[in-house]
Amino acid sequence: MRGANFVHLHVHTEYSLLDGAIRLKDLFETVQAFGMDAVAMTDHGNLHGALEFYEKATKSGIKPIIGCEVYVAPNSRFDRGAKDKTEKERNYHLILLAENFTGYKNLVKLVTAAYLEGFYYKPRIDKEILREHHEGLIGLSACLKGEIAVHLLDGNYDAARKTAEEYTRIFGEDNFFLEIQANGIAEQDQVNEGLIELSRELGLPLVATNDCHYMRKEDCRAHDVLLCIQTGKTIRDQKRLKFSTDELYFKAPAEMETEFSHVPEAISNTRLIAERCNVEFSYGKHIFPYFPLKEGESAEKTFAKIAREGLEHRIEEIRRKEPDFDEEREKEYRERLEEEIQVIS
Repeated sequence: MRGANFVHLHVHTEYSLLDGAIRLKDLFETVQAFGMDAVAMTDHGNLHGALEFYEKATKSGIKPIIGCEVYVAPNSRFDRGAKDKTEKERNYHLILLAENFTGYKNLVKLVTAAYLEGFYYKPRIDKEILREHHEGLIGLSACLKGEIAVHLLDGNYDAARKTAEEYTRIFGEDNFFLEIQANGIAEQDQVNEGLIELSRELGLPLVATNDCHYMRKEDCRAHDVLLCIQTGKTIRDQKRLKFSTDELYFKAPAEMETEFSHVPEAISNTRLIAERCNVEFSYGKHIFPYFPLKEGESAEKTFAKIAREGLEHRIEEIRRKEPDFDEEREKEYRERLEEEIQVIS
């Protein structure tokens, strides 16, 4: 794999619902036009488009990098009952990229848990579950809503450093990157300075992204309309949710290299990450679920044992509900079960 030196690793497609305005067809056409051979998908809190993204990228001769911008709860994902609107919205962003199929499976587990266990206004994970399912994942510190960026904007460099060290321990050495952007937002310049300083102090690698939400610069207005639909506002509403920049488009590699000429390693690290990420899906194979077995037990014996126990429970229920349930019917049930066990095993 060797295309342009820069690879986009933070991209929101149409599957970032009512936020991403990048259609997959346009994405892959532009990637090819720019001479790039890889691109990531990192939609907000979901993997809805992962399979379509993988298939279309592969058919286009482009390496698909599957990821997600997850929401991280400040404390436990099980916490509820925020006191005010600010606290409700204080979910930190974090980019996760699947380095291999183990990483993809862990990403699926994290996103699933975010919805089933951590949903509170947004699907949220926490650092506890991230520690359990970090294997095969590469982490990027994300945008201005990332935890490190928030601490830097608050003027709390010590907290930013501790958070960077914590994520490095979670992901492992060389698996966590400090994400810098050039998006025309004043606060971003402040954060970039802090991230570069952290990189030098802690020896952590930098990576350049553009948090792409639309394909071309002129698509900014269409994205603005999309946000209005999401929030139930109109363009005329001056207090609506609105991005303060028109720079969140899919920039050409040359643009990104110019923006980050002072930290060229942030560009070359995008290529390094892209080369590390290799997820392949298998088609046409029967993949059976894994069932944990006790030592010395076989799958066949365990299956038969559980099935027979289930029948005993079922027969007890029938006896309570049907006084005329007789031995003949019970014998019929038991014989039928044994026949089915033999067929399946």
